[in-house]
Amino acid sequence: MMDQLKPSGSPRQPILDSDLLKAFVTVAECGSFTRAARLLFRTPAAISQQIKKLEEMIGQTVFVREPRRVYLSPEGEVLLGYSRRILKLSEEALEQFRAPSISGKITFGTTDDIGTRRLPGILAQFARVFPKVEVDVVVIASREALRRVHANELDMALIVTGNDGQADDGEIVHTEPLVWVAREGGLAIDRSPIPLAVANHGCVWRRSALDALDGRGLNYRIAYTCEHCAAQEAAMLADLAVSPFPKSLIRPPLKQIDRDDLPPLPEYRVALIGQPTSPEVRALYDTIRSAFGTR
Repeated sequence: MMDQLKPSGSPRQPILDSDLLKAFVTVAECGSFTRAARLLFRTPAAISQQIKKLEEMIGQTVFVREPRRVYLSPEGEVLLGYSRRILKLSEEALEQFRAPSISGKITFGTTDDIGTRRLPGILAQFARVFPKVEVDVVVIASREALRRVHANELDMALIVTGNDGQADDGEIVHTEPLVWVAREGGLAIDRSPIPLAVANHGCVWRRSALDALDGRGLNYRIAYTCEHCAAQEAAMLADLAVSPFPKSLIRPPLKQIDRDDLPPLPEYRVALIGQPTSPEVRALYDTIRSAFGTR
């Protein structure tokens, strides 16, 4: 079987791209294109295209696809070992040649939804490559993070952009649908007026949801007000309310509600704020852009 993965004798063989191998390993470990896409901040379609490109490069099928799961083919099992070693060597090489020359401390601000779901994985990757750089993280509201960056109290921030009174600032690194979410099989979605779990005044999710409902003339009441998306999630899990929520953050038993009477919501956008004024800040800036697929 390993002979099947050997070069065919062509004088110039394609190089296995690390992004393709990373996507392959993540799908293999998750057993799902959708879960892998969430971890890699890409769409399932983009991950599928990467796997297709990898299969074309090696001339083998690496996954057996079934309606509810995917698993490694015999050739995929062989490739998985090689892929893990290649990615590990790549990390070690970067650490050897880049990390010793960069040290320092970074103050970083982010929101609850990003700080608890997306940022830890990015910082873990950054720490492996730049172990001498300290990153201090504060989880705060987007508007406060923006204010602190402008006041030079924070070096950088990842924020949800589009809030009331917030200027379009920084670089948009991630965009996805904002959707209506409730507990699967729950009763909150069928109550009238519709009970909502929303953030405090000034939050883009709150304003978007209320404007959309007002535009449809739907009756609602604010049943649960909170600063953090974890509290909104708790209200939905308890079947107390419905909430506008980023699609990638939905976890069972919560589900997206697709009903014609509910109005569509605008996109959820994440912006990277701050100027890379030092080598360590530049390194983190580039790591975040790469993690979100911004080249």
